[in-house]
Amino acid sequence: ARGRAAVGAAAAPPSEWRGADLKKLGTCVAIAAALWFCPAPAGVTPKAWHLFALFVGTITGIITTPLPLGAVAMMGLGASTLTRTLTFKEAFSAFSSEIPWLIALAFFLAEGFIKTGLGNRIAYLIVRAFGKTTLGLTYSLVASEALLAPAIPSVAARAGGIFMPLAKALCLACGSDPEKGTERLMGAYVMKVLFQCTTISSSMFITAMAANPLAVNLASNAIGQTISWGQWALAASVPGIVCLLSVPLILYVLYPPEMKDSPEAPAKAQEELDKLGPMSTNEKIMAVTLAITVGLWVFGSSIGIGNVAAALAGVSILLTTGIVTWKECLSKNAAWDTYIWFAALIAMAGCLSKFGFISWLSDQVVAVLGTLGLPWQGSFALIVLIYFYSHYLFASGAAHIGAMYTAFLSVAVACGAPPLVSAIALGCLSNIMGCLTNYGIGSAPPIFSQNYNTLQDWYKLGGILSVFYLAVWLGIGGAWWKFLGLW
Repeated sequence: ARGRAAVGAAAAPPSEWRGADLKKLGTCVAIAAALWFCPAPAGVTPKAWHLFALFVGTITGIITTPLPLGAVAMMGLGASTLTRTLTFKEAFSAFSSEIPWLIALAFFLAEGFIKTGLGNRIAYLIVRAFGKTTLGLTYSLVASEALLAPAIPSVAARAGGIFMPLAKALCLACGSDPEKGTERLMGAYVMKVLFQCTTISSSMFITAMAANPLAVNLASNAIGQTISWGQWALAASVPGIVCLLSVPLILYVLYPPEMKDSPEAPAKAQEELDKLGPMSTNEKIMAVTLAITVGLWVFGSSIGIGNVAAALAGVSILLTTGIVTWKECLSKNAAWDTYIWFAALIAMAGCLSKFGFISWLSDQVVAVLGTLGLPWQGSFALIVLIYFYSHYLFASGAAHIGAMYTAFLSVAVACGAPPLVSAIALGCLSNIMGCLTNYGIGSAPPIFSQNYNTLQDWYKLGGILSVFYLAVWLGIGGAWWKFLGLW
């Protein structure tokens, strides 16, 4: 008996390792440590340099995912506080900021949207109208989002509270579900196109993104000219429309859905609508809740109601009526995970600016460009490239604009670039550059967290499209601005 027990014990498989991917985690630690022990450049305090090292290590972890994103971010904050690089107050400063909470609340609103069946009903209506092809469905979403963009100044609210749940319901209705391994059927394509187009629509109107008015204000101080709503919209119209029309086609080639044509889909959608019958009471409550929330997002600023307050009003209605329970809110792991890692990155990036690292980086760029002696077109192109791709260091468009917009606009003008064109171009691209990462703009976290896209695909396609965007905005956009007489 002892022999059999010994044999059984020996044959028992080793317990499965459930911790971090140690190879990836070791890479993150090695990169952070290598930067940490490098001497700080002249003009950078040791504290700012050490935070930069930890931030790069954390971003490496966000990209390689040795652990879930929230866990990686918490480890980054842990390292920052353990090394006394950040105080507790500094490390957790962004956990009370608006955007992370707005994203989390959008998940709760989306739960009610899908749970009540309202999302399915709207999705079937869209499929009935445009559902013969995946491309047609996608263009209908893109057009709807762009039309609402100038009325809803929060891209996080617009994407997370309205179009992410609608797109998800649409994908589920068509059988594309990451939990069933069918995300590439159409959902991966639809979600990626939707996200990319939120960055484009945000660039087209001053009121389409909360940080755009900040750029207008900074431009007014820097060049003495105030960009009007109409000037911005007209200047952005042609390059913006070119991008909105092109991106679904580009991704259709680079990242194609498995289901391209579905001529029978409209008829099937009508069958499903017939099964659903008239709207249920819960659907009606959800529709009214959504109307109130969106109405407050559009008009709330005129009566002093912010975006988070509007979302809280909507969630409160859902909780009061039992459409969504508090237990369901607590169980939304993706919401809390996204809230944690996004807030952590905002805090670290904000402190990089606070400690002077970003201003030092801007000064270095300005100094180098000033010595090159290039014509203004060449200098402006370099300024745009550096400004655009430095967004990997930021978890917020507003933070990027606040830290670097004035400096880069000033040096562009000093190099001979037309002031108004420079101000508008940098302002528009301050939205487009959100295309690069899953943390750089408010629409990224709620859409990425639906698990339709891998992190590798997200970054690869964002990088490819960034080249296309820059070519359009500097090429076609430049010609359009010349036609308008802006330079």
